[in-house]
Amino acid sequence: MRERVIRKHLIFYGKVQGVGFRYHACHAAEYFGMTGWVRNCYDGSVEAEIQGLPEEIDRWIIMLKEGRYIDIEDIEEKTIQVKEESGFKICS
Repeated sequence: MRERVIRKHLIFYGKVQGVGFRYHACHAAEYFGMTGWVRNCYDGSVEAEIQGLPEEIDRWIIMLKEGRYIDIEDIEEKTIQVKEESGFKICS
């Protein structure tokens, strides 16, 4: 099953800062047992790398879109190389 693990680099645009987005992203990633990180960007977007099974990543994004006060207008998404890591963290 772990051979299906992928890693994605994402940039979220919209009302994604000041609305609990990073906390919500971390909580949802931990719920699915995925690894990666999330951080605010200076332009008002939020950047993240998430690693897990493709269907878990899809559900993670859906959970983010359903977050209270969060309004994702667009997502830039690219698949990148899988990394050895543990946990999901909020970066400053």
